[in-house]
Amino acid sequence: MSQTSKIFQAMRRFDEAGEAFVCVTLAAAKGSVPQEIGAKMLVTENGRACGTIGGGRVEEAAIKHARALLASKAEAPCGLIEWNLQKDIGMTCGGVVTFFFEVFRPASWHIAIFGAGHVSQALVRTLASLSCRVTVFDTRPEMLSALPEAIQVRRRVIEPLENAVDEIPEGAFVAVMTQGHRTDKPVLERILKTRQFPYLGVIGSASKAAVLRRELRESGIAEPAFRCPIGLPLGKDTPEEIAISIAAEMLQVRGT
Repeated sequence: MSQTSKIFQAMRRFDEAGEAFVCVTLAAAKGSVPQEIGAKMLVTENGRACGTIGGGRVEEAAIKHARALLASKAEAPCGLIEWNLQKDIGMTCGGVVTFFFEVFRPASWHIAIFGAGHVSQALVRTLASLSCRVTVFDTRPEMLSALPEAIQVRRRVIEPLENAVDEIPEGAFVAVMTQGHRTDKPVLERILKTRQFPYLGVIGSASKAAVLRRELRESGIAEPAFRCPIGLPLGKDTPEEIAISIAAEMLQVRGT
């Protein structure tokens, strides 16, 4: 396994565990320096957790700075710092290094998506740029594997899909966009009978919504409350623009 893969896997573990960390990257270097540009190190509040940016005094200084960022609860998620290895760090080599410090804090906004189809793929790409944690449930590993690689995106193969309802954290936003009405209904029924979420939406038309509500009433749910269609009334009927409209609606419901 490459060092980059190890770093990425460690970042994912920290994110899933809800642990804050700093990713330190050697962004630029002049003269004699102990590592190559692009070298990375992950630092938690307990110190270095994975990777290296050269060891010795420069790494010790970077760890100290990263831990200070975590302790300060600074709002700025990233920043550059330049050190002269002789003057600032006290090393014998005369190089100059620039480190990029990127702070990752666990996002409190959880989004669960049922289905990994084309709109879901586009929606995950849109949400991956926001401060949120996204879990996508599907029965098809090949569709889940096509999702974009992002630290905060989790894939979950599960069958039947409705069994995933119990895994969703309280306060999450839920979007149901499975392969169709037949697989949407069991998920909706489980949610409406057992859970409550601030956002529950189903992709589809107004006529689909009417059929779903009728069938859910027949299943014993007096007032099947969910959004369908989902997304704000904007853009064209393409997966990418539908995804933007859904993300915008979620942001509108979430508020500040």
